[in-house]
Amino acid sequence: MDGEAPPFNDSHRWHSDLPWTDTAAVPTIFNMVFANLVFDARLTHPDRLVLQQLSEDITKSEQWVAGKSAPSGESHQLAGPKQAPTTGTGAPPPPPPLPPPPPASASASASASATLPSKAPSLSQCRPPPSTEQPGGSGVDEEGTAAELAALNNPLDERFEPTVFTSYDLDEAFEAAPAFLHGPLKRYISWARGVARVETDVVFVTHLLIYFGTTLPSAAMLFTRFGYLHAVLHMLMQATYIGPYTLLKHQHIHQNGVLNRRFSLLDSLFPYVMDPLMGHSWNSYFYHHVKHHHVEGNGPNDLSSTIRYQRDSLVNFLHYLGRFYFFVWLDLPRYFWRSRRPVLAAKSCFWELGTYAAIYAAWRFNHAAAVVVLITPLSLLRIALMVGNWGQHAFVDENEPDSDFRSSITLIDVPSNRFCFNDGYHTSHHLNPLRHWREHPLAFLKARDEYARQGALVFHDIDYIGITVRLLCKDYDHLARRLVPIGREQMALTLEGRAAMLKTHTRAFTSDEITQKYSKKSS
Repeated sequence: MDGEAPPFNDSHRWHSDLPWTDTAAVPTIFNMVFANLVFDARLTHPDRLVLQQLSEDITKSEQWVAGKSAPSGESHQLAGPKQAPTTGTGAPPPPPPLPPPPPASASASASASATLPSKAPSLSQCRPPPSTEQPGGSGVDEEGTAAELAALNNPLDERFEPTVFTSYDLDEAFEAAPAFLHGPLKRYISWARGVARVETDVVFVTHLLIYFGTTLPSAAMLFTRFGYLHAVLHMLMQATYIGPYTLLKHQHIHQNGVLNRRFSLLDSLFPYVMDPLMGHSWNSYFYHHVKHHHVEGNGPNDLSSTIRYQRDSLVNFLHYLGRFYFFVWLDLPRYFWRSRRPVLAAKSCFWELGTYAAIYAAWRFNHAAAVVVLITPLSLLRIALMVGNWGQHAFVDENEPDSDFRSSITLIDVPSNRFCFNDGYHTSHHLNPLRHWREHPLAFLKARDEYARQGALVFHDIDYIGITVRLLCKDYDHLARRLVPIGREQMALTLEGRAAMLKTHTRAFTSDEITQKYSKKSS
């Protein structure tokens, strides 16, 4: 079922082992210790292209370091005990082939084959292919990568590729589907492109059809004929839906809809049916996220701001979670009232309390069904939202905490970007909240030099929940290994240096520091 993450199988995970120099070889320039970038076979095609480019940037920086540290007259090659061979043009040869993946158990193989294309990931999926090499030794054609990303989003380009399912890229979907389904699938895509607001967003039509075809009848049946087995299955199903639905809603509230203008009535009404079933109170996500969070930007007046908390402290996190969990119904209207927006205060209060009233009415009708269908999703989603927001804004620069580059992060990972519509590009989203979700990889690729100059943080192979959990465990070593260094300043750091740098970004700000650094906003 689309929206359900395929089971983890380590045989589908490949690593890019960059030929880092010995750390003692260039002590006066950089100490290179970031040895691996993980190219998960389930990365989206755009994410794979972006990560390949970042891998190439690291390799180029390494070569620059080696050249700077080499004695005069020597060629600028990788320094260290083992010199990397070169081709006749002086360019490094293509990377060696990867080792074969470890053998998987029969059960794991069967499970994976049910959710992923049967063929193993090709080398080109894990490394910049040799065919894209440019003269001078560059392993990735940067302009070609940008052009390909742009083409994937352009309906007029023959390389255009709409997103149809979350579990598969389009070519993988056709490979996985039996041949007799190819025709119906093509006809569905052609029809759904006309239903979606943006032609890339066939996946939103797919998901709405799934939700209305499964969640709605299941919920209705629980209220009319409750069964405990059905209740358990319903909650498990909803657990796979709530994340993607929330990010579908995220696109909906920023773009004022996800369906073609011809279906504006349906586009406006479906949230009132589906939101409570997915753990959302009516319209509260819009008021809190668009009208509040993006206005305040994790600053001192943001109700979900992390700056007053020690972000690797479980006690601080529980205080942060508890305040939102129990008092958002009061705090958000009060915020709008204090900021002289009484209409928004009234609306946010009305819809939040109205949702509670509707849930209470449902509970009076059928206690058990209301708990399963409405109360449990609401209770769990509010925890998930705060766990995610903590991870999104856990790392805040001490000197410029009000910078979007320095108060949010970018993730290149499967859960955030494949299953939740590029939610990992959080810095890009804060820089331009109206940017369409499919445009984030290209926007990041084009602006990555600015990201580097601004000291932005990019992670890979970890999602926001993982960020939060590792922080609360104070596992900075793991986070340092997941950091993708951008810019020579970050690349100059040892693994321990990166961990120490990340730790400085999680310190709570004092009241005096907040007053000083947010003087304009605080006033």
